[in-house]
Amino acid sequence: MAFEPREEQTKLKYQELRIYSDEELNNYTEDELKSFKVKHNIPDLDELEKGPWPSFVADSKREALRRHKLPEDRMMIKPEVVEDMLGQLQLSFDHGETHWKHGGIVGVFGYGGGVIGRYSDMQDTFPSIAHFHTMRVNQPASKFYDTDYLRTICDLWEYRGSGMMNMHGSTGDIIFLGTFTEQLEPIFFELGHVLQQDLGGSGSNLRTPSCCIGKARCEWSCYDTQEMCYELTHFYQDELHRPAFPYKFKFKFDGCPNGCVASIARSDMSFIGNWRDDIRIDQAAVKAYMGGEIAPNGGAHAGRDWGKFDIQKEVIDLCPTSCMWMEGDTLKIDDKECTRCMHCINVMPQALRPGKDTGVSLLFGAKAPILEGAQMSVLTIPFMKTEPPYDNVKEVVEKVWDWWMEEGKNRERLGELIQRYGIPKFLEVLEIPPMPQMVTAPRANPYIFWKEEDVEGGWDRSIDDYRSRHAR
Repeated sequence: MAFEPREEQTKLKYQELRIYSDEELNNYTEDELKSFKVKHNIPDLDELEKGPWPSFVADSKREALRRHKLPEDRMMIKPEVVEDMLGQLQLSFDHGETHWKHGGIVGVFGYGGGVIGRYSDMQDTFPSIAHFHTMRVNQPASKFYDTDYLRTICDLWEYRGSGMMNMHGSTGDIIFLGTFTEQLEPIFFELGHVLQQDLGGSGSNLRTPSCCIGKARCEWSCYDTQEMCYELTHFYQDELHRPAFPYKFKFKFDGCPNGCVASIARSDMSFIGNWRDDIRIDQAAVKAYMGGEIAPNGGAHAGRDWGKFDIQKEVIDLCPTSCMWMEGDTLKIDDKECTRCMHCINVMPQALRPGKDTGVSLLFGAKAPILEGAQMSVLTIPFMKTEPPYDNVKEVVEKVWDWWMEEGKNRERLGELIQRYGIPKFLEVLEIPPMPQMVTAPRANPYIFWKEEDVEGGWDRSIDDYRSRHAR
């Protein structure tokens, strides 16, 4: 059954909502762009335009020229905003320090997140960026858009902001870069009442949940990432918009262990699609790969001649647990040793598929290097079945949050709290038993330490009792 949102969705029609005409949006020629000079001297930024890669400086100059040629009454903030931004950035390069400052809390009425206040400390030199607030807009699940929506939000930001956007930041949101305080409420009203769009998370709260493309387009997705992302986003609206946590908290939803949104590296709570039965094998397709009738890797490496496909070299020998082998022309897999790395499935997608008994694995504690360095999330619940409304998932979430809010220090991510208290304490909070898989390196740095009450007979042992059972 296809995923459907809870409320009726309005179909946006750009021709009814547009602010600018085609002539206004295409109001310069390429020759004018080549001769255009921003009003500040920016030699270091000019260097960033050189080379083969796309440059944000080149895009910024296009936006600066467009704004330069629009009448002032067609924009709610000054037309020089992009030029002043580039000028201040050059000054930051010259001085070796930023010239943005945090001038206090700024936002929209009723929300504690979604707007990141930013001010220039060079307001006399760059008056059009005296305020340069960023707004985070909650992206749709899997980032599905139509062009009417994209054109409408671009027009809105051109009119009430700098026209510069980030699609998408690592947080997942649509990022509106640069506007004045007076424009925040009008933008928020337009987003909510016209576009049916909400702000995303910022600050010490639940950040905007993010998911991969899931069952919408991917045959390997083991659960409906869009539906779970949508449900938890709506269910935890207070936690998303009213900061009450020690620091930020991220949900990210990967449909399979390929991890297309990199939840294992970036989220405090990672949801990774998984299966607990056997990998499905089409032995006829295996033979077709070996015979060269089907291109490996879905044809992804077809740009050169790699030679004949070698299943031993390219699949079996690269299995991290050596759980695969050939018996004649039949592929065998010892599934109880499989760690779901997806390599074999990626190489031979027509021959191998995830199992049918699917759900999610829950991992906790990933983050970027802020206090204690970068951390990957740790596998904590290997498998959980998931069905709307995901009450079993919510129960786990709230156990974690209750502990973190009680014990977490200011600006301490969940992974750092787990590191400080240890995995045994975290497992107590979740009320789950330890597993051998939680030991990263036995005898060197085990995550699990036994308690006396868990050991038969406790710590006090009789050497005579031991010797009665073991020869000297």
